[in-house]
Amino acid sequence: MNELKLELKQLIIESLELEEITPEEIESDEPLFVEGLGLDSIDALELGVAIKKRYGVKLDPNAEDTRSHFASVTALANFIETQKKQESL
Repeated sequence: MNELKLELKQLIIESLELEEITPEEIESDEPLFVEGLGLDSIDALELGVAIKKRYGVKLDPNAEDTRSHFASVTALANFIETQKKQESL
């Protein structure tokens, strides 16, 4: 999972063009939105598209739990792992 978290941090930086930050500076359990990394709703859309392309997971923007999946890098990693396990069943 640590490798997935590093990949997600790099994906966040690349897809949102955050050149001034390194993966090591993003805390895995730090909030991604408002406080913490300070992302906004446009960033969420861009990040969602990048995650869908890279990992092939389905994100429903209208689902109530989608916001919780984007709470932190750890939450995103857990979501992706869960989705991949469900697909392999």
